[in-house]
Amino acid sequence: MKKGKVIKSTGSWYTVLDENGNSFNCTIRGKFRIDGIKATNPVTVGDEVEIQELKGETNHVIVKIFERRNYIIRKSSNLSKQYHLIASNIDQALLFVTIGFPETTTMFIDRFLLTAEAYRIPVILVFNKVDLYNEQLMQEIDYLIAVYEKIGYKCIKTSATKKTGIEELKEILTNKSTVFSGHSGVGKSSVLNTVDPSLNLKTSQISLSHLKGKHTTTFAEMFPLSFGGFITDTPGIKGFGLIEINREEIFHFFPEIFRISENCKFNNCLHINEPECAVRKAVESGEISDFRYYNYLSLATNEDDKYRLKR
Repeated sequence: MKKGKVIKSTGSWYTVLDENGNSFNCTIRGKFRIDGIKATNPVTVGDEVEIQELKGETNHVIVKIFERRNYIIRKSSNLSKQYHLIASNIDQALLFVTIGFPETTTMFIDRFLLTAEAYRIPVILVFNKVDLYNEQLMQEIDYLIAVYEKIGYKCIKTSATKKTGIEELKEILTNKSTVFSGHSGVGKSSVLNTVDPSLNLKTSQISLSHLKGKHTTTFAEMFPLSFGGFITDTPGIKGFGLIEINREEIFHFFPEIFRISENCKFNNCLHINEPECAVRKAVESGEISDFRYYNYLSLATNEDDKYRLKR
């Protein structure tokens, strides 16, 4: 028996890295039953597992999955299941955001932050491709950074071409297990290659007709960094599912709304149309960002509008 970490998953085969740095191709034994988790995939990258060698074969089999510290999920395309595990045992997540080339909506950002908050995964917002933006777009980025930093999220500006923010990002990644996420085409792989050229990840091109990225990652894979730590590059994600989160709990994961909610008249206030709501007053006064509040309303009322910043 050997212990190791799953660093690659194709759905049927898994690559496991043991404590000595040796990698093994593995399958899974039977059907795993994981208490409290209803997912399409029983094993995901980041899982700590126990593997056993198959007699007379070069392959191994995963016989045990150790308890996960945390995990992050997305909606599953398989309607018979609830969701798909993206990665587990994560120290932090980096969400790549681009104002253009392609556009990332604030709703996408806030759905990601909500999911990460629910599973206690710290998030750093990476505003990428800053070398491509004109003055107006840079003002939008600076506005968004001001909003999210006020809430408590660390934000950095990056450019693989100009090497902007690369050293700061390298310091953030060192000796941590980090998930990279964001729409296809936001430049995750290009920045990863700049941070650690030994990775040599495949990059995508942007469709000029639609300004959307082409998918280059088809499955989650974890890569060891030459300076210590692991990064997990994930497929382009269209949206995250609010799994295991009740409507009444959603505001708990908007930190600025949760802080002010204690001043509401009613303990069960949902901050939608209740009287003497401190949250709505804070939105009116500018203490809470209007787009964050509108995104909260869309999620709490199950409306799928995508609020776009307009000023």
